[in-house]
Amino acid sequence: LLRKLLSQVTADASSPAGDQHHLSAQISESGRQDHGQACLYYKVHHLDWEQYCGSQSLQIHFFSPFGFAALFAAFLLLLIGLVYSELMNSEIPPGVPSPGKLHLVHGLFVGIALVGRIFERLGLCHQVVFTRWVIARFLARKKPAPSGLLIKDLVFAEVPVRVYQPTAPSAGKRRGLVYFHGGGWVMGSIDVYDEVCRYIAKESETTVVNVEYRLAPEYRYPVQLDDCHAATSHFLRVAEAEFGVDPRRVAVGGDSAGGNLAAALCQRMAEKEDGPLTAPCAQVLIYPALQMADFNLPSYQQNHAVPVLFRARVPFYFLQYLNGDTSVIPDVLEGNHVPADLKLKYRKWLSPDNLPAECKARRFVPKVVSSYDGEVYDIVKGGLEPGVSPLLAEDAIVRKMPPMFILTCEYDVLRDDGILFKKRLEDLGVPVTWQHVSDGFHGIINLSSGWLSFPSSRLGLDSIVNYVKTF
Repeated sequence: LLRKLLSQVTADASSPAGDQHHLSAQISESGRQDHGQACLYYKVHHLDWEQYCGSQSLQIHFFSPFGFAALFAAFLLLLIGLVYSELMNSEIPPGVPSPGKLHLVHGLFVGIALVGRIFERLGLCHQVVFTRWVIARFLARKKPAPSGLLIKDLVFAEVPVRVYQPTAPSAGKRRGLVYFHGGGWVMGSIDVYDEVCRYIAKESETTVVNVEYRLAPEYRYPVQLDDCHAATSHFLRVAEAEFGVDPRRVAVGGDSAGGNLAAALCQRMAEKEDGPLTAPCAQVLIYPALQMADFNLPSYQQNHAVPVLFRARVPFYFLQYLNGDTSVIPDVLEGNHVPADLKLKYRKWLSPDNLPAECKARRFVPKVVSSYDGEVYDIVKGGLEPGVSPLLAEDAIVRKMPPMFILTCEYDVLRDDGILFKKRLEDLGVPVTWQHVSDGFHGIINLSSGWLSFPSSRLGLDSIVNYVKTF
């Protein structure tokens, strides 16, 4: 059994989940059965472990306490070996402070993913369910509201949200920020990002709305974007009357996948042109994922194995968001999914020539991809649309976007997405404020407190706070 597990798990240990085409059937009870009953929809912190991971029991009989102990020890050794193997495949650049902490953070998440993978192979529960459950139970506990903040769980247009309101008197109407969490469109929640939103709300004296949009693979694009749109539009309509917020001073923002949603939403709302109060005043993008066309940019080459986001994970998350067909990941990484005419079109936006020289200083080899697979394109072509890849939107839409704050990290595969988007907006006359964290890595803002914190985490958060204070 252990030999079989080892051969199966090591083949895809770095993937956060495997083939999830049938996930909805397996965990349908954990999804939102009726979007109209928003308060009842998927809440990972209410999951019953016995219900989801104990429903399919594995029939193993232990004939003695020794047999149980031996199997447990073998399982533990297997897990340690797999985690160690995964850690040896990672790279911590010399510029990252406290590399031991980053190894520990990476090892923790690798261990969770591997146990989930093993449970999935044994038929106990799906890996994504296990990962969400562990994060919800042990890594994302809601704390009492701190002094100076009023925190409410509400529903905006059938989408659950958490609102953080400063209680100190204000001379006028407050500003607002609608925040979309990261997690590759498959993980994350308002609980996971509770600390981040509390900090921004309190330090900037801003009303923050933390949005609990539905997740893949239970729900595919554009459901996540639609949820964010619905929640934002609702808040803009009621901001002044119900929260004392000036609707002309409401921005949207998010990190990673949430940054993608914020940028795509700004483009969608700018394109509709329904009026001045139906669009955000600014966008706050924190190491966003912005395109699915080129995974060979300098930052992808330089940081391909830097925790906590590996190069191969990015197309995996995009495909889970899009349609769930992860069989084409090797072709997508190679670049075989983009036709020649689109390669030529995208080059003006994605060329490494548009990046500062320092972004190409570390082990970058320009790659020209001439191959193309039409079948792969048919599977992933939706990912090249602006709704999924905002960096690939036409100039006429990009120039209508609101002013942007963008945070990038040097040791992040998504670094160049952000820098290229910054250049596009600047070239089209959109005001941009750029914060580059020279020793930062992906996910840094979630590591700002406790013994696993990093100095650059607070630097990144404070730069966000300082920008929010300006609109």
